[in-house]
Amino acid sequence: MIPIRDQLQSKSYPAVTYGIIGLNVLVFLYESMQGENLERFIYAYGLVPARYAVPEIAARFTFGEQAFALLSFMFLHGGVLHLLGNMWSLHIFGDNVEDRMGATRFLAFYLLCGWISGFAHLWSNWGSAVPTIGASGAIAGVMGAYFILFPRARILTLIPILFIPYFIEIPAVVFLGIWLLFQFFYASLPGPEGGGGIAWWAHIGGFLFGMIAAKLFSRLPESRIDEKLGEAFARRSTPRLQRIAPSAGGDDLDLHGVVMITAREARKGTRKMINVPGDAARRTFMVTVPPDTQDGTKIRLAGLGRKDGGRIGDIYLTITVEG
Repeated sequence: MIPIRDQLQSKSYPAVTYGIIGLNVLVFLYESMQGENLERFIYAYGLVPARYAVPEIAARFTFGEQAFALLSFMFLHGGVLHLLGNMWSLHIFGDNVEDRMGATRFLAFYLLCGWISGFAHLWSNWGSAVPTIGASGAIAGVMGAYFILFPRARILTLIPILFIPYFIEIPAVVFLGIWLLFQFFYASLPGPEGGGGIAWWAHIGGFLFGMIAAKLFSRLPESRIDEKLGEAFARRSTPRLQRIAPSAGGDDLDLHGVVMITAREARKGTRKMINVPGDAARRTFMVTVPPDTQDGTKIRLAGLGRKDGGRIGDIYLTITVEG
């Protein structure tokens, strides 16, 4: 299963979420330039439990170096796929959590989740000389917050079946619950399977802390900075891919659905990829919304509805302009 996006549209542009993603990418590029010094770089800025547990090793580092490693480890990654996987998860779940908390509170929450995940890893691997790197613990905290704040949201998930893309919406509480159970399962395995360089307990610690702290951070007073950022980064577009739940009555071959766009998209026009579940003639197709489209406008797509023998219906999409 590959998560594509959630169904919730944030009210503002997730500036902090995308800023964190950009910083991770820049750090990874710098990390990739280390060449033969890469291993020393990882041991210096990654999280190595032995640096804290073994007095002889700890004595080689200053307090500042030890404290900084608890921050820097969450911005390092072990490869392109490691980076992409983490950043994609942050992209999916971070925007709505940031939208609920506000930019400054979300940044503090994200860093605190990363620190807690680091301490969880130290506790579960005390004395290990294997460095741990990656943003997954902090992102797990964001996922835990999403689990609490948006339990009824649905995650659009891609399930490839014989090279055919199949999209299905899974409730967030189910998707994230299964993810957490897998973390406990792998963490409980003995030997390499329970470790293998993957900080399972860091994921668990971050997720559980995110669940606990989600309500608190979302209820903290909003700062003037958050108000200004909310106004400056108001979202200008809806998701490119939209999955509609078409309605049809009785033997009617026509299908009816709703497409969400912003006021800016209504003025300038836009293109959306539409996915239609069920027995439509085509499951995925592109739709062009012309400029100056009004709220409530209907677009007719001939020959894309349900089939019945030699007959085929149409799809009618109602354009809804947010706000």
